[in-house]
Amino acid sequence: MSANPIPPLHLYSVPSDPPAAPVAPPKRERPRTAWTADQLMAADFPEPKWAVPGILAEGVSLLAGPPKVGKSWLSLGLGLAVAAGGRAFDSVPVQGGPVLYLALEDTPRRLQTRMGKVLGGQKAPAGLTLVTECPPFPQGGSEAIAQWLDRNPDARMVVIDVFAKMRGQSPQGVSAYDADYVAVGYAKRLADHYGIAVVLVHHVRKAGSDDFLAEVSGTNGIAGAADATLVLKRARGKADGILHVTGRDVDEAEYALQFQAASGAWQLLDGPVSDHTVGDTRAAVIKFVRANPGAKPKDIAAAMPHLDADTVRRTCSRMAADGQLTKDPGGRYYPDTQSRTQAAGGASEPSDCPDTAPDQPECSGQSSLELSGLSGSASDQQEVSR
Repeated sequence: MSANPIPPLHLYSVPSDPPAAPVAPPKRERPRTAWTADQLMAADFPEPKWAVPGILAEGVSLLAGPPKVGKSWLSLGLGLAVAAGGRAFDSVPVQGGPVLYLALEDTPRRLQTRMGKVLGGQKAPAGLTLVTECPPFPQGGSEAIAQWLDRNPDARMVVIDVFAKMRGQSPQGVSAYDADYVAVGYAKRLADHYGIAVVLVHHVRKAGSDDFLAEVSGTNGIAGAADATLVLKRARGKADGILHVTGRDVDEAEYALQFQAASGAWQLLDGPVSDHTVGDTRAAVIKFVRANPGAKPKDIAAAMPHLDADTVRRTCSRMAADGQLTKDPGGRYYPDTQSRTQAAGGASEPSDCPDTAPDQPECSGQSSLELSGLSGSASDQQEVSR
């Protein structure tokens, strides 16, 4: 180790003295990088370590979303859950371990208020280190984070909120794509060297896209350099958000989330996203058809006395057109996950759920680093603070 370690980062200000020479992390065995095909196939590799099983693996993960969608509430909640060894999203068990949370757009007071709300009277975990100021990666930030990780060899996760505060100036004479790739590369070197999850909180473009990866702000170099990308978007219907996830070690998936305004917590909702992003009428129909594949509208209407038969027929027809249900020639309906071959194999008999015009209305019923200091709403009408 160098005789002149990096000066600690203080809670309210960054030291004015220039940082000392970078501190070299402990020497680790250099990973093998060349193999013959048979050697590679015979090798035994450990499974990736997960901060949040199935969602956040070791490596760099982008957590992107529009302003005020609740990214900071979500990332703080994850930090508390992992540091305490609790449940992420109030449902996913996680292994506990130290977490570093760089809240670079917050004040200690705001963080204290938010954390108190999320904890709801529970004891704050000592394993969560919160910081409000840190120099950018190229100006000593990488070394400062590495120093914290050296002191916390069991660390599980580092959260950087927001990435823009840490990326620093783009190198001169390089393309925007290369500059973005280099910026994420600082975080990736830390993640790969220490075998931890590094979460970069980021923004999305104003313009939407059918491909959620295309919504990540900046060039494709940002998502390309990251190991996984998570995009939190507002949802219509009963869910407050949809978390789209894809990555190298993460299966592509969508999760419906609900924001609990009283506790500031994001909760994972049961079932497919489609169950929570449609109106009440469609949600009820989906639930019934999933339990009773092959049901006809008259069967659905009989089980739902609060809905009239015409409403059920129109709803079924529109849901089939939207791909939420599958309809066979005999007018029977199946979940969208049901085999379409099965759905198409019924007898060709008149349907009692006729198509309707699209415009016809549908009824709806440590202070060391010293990184030691700490430093929306459940409906679409209410906006979650950042």
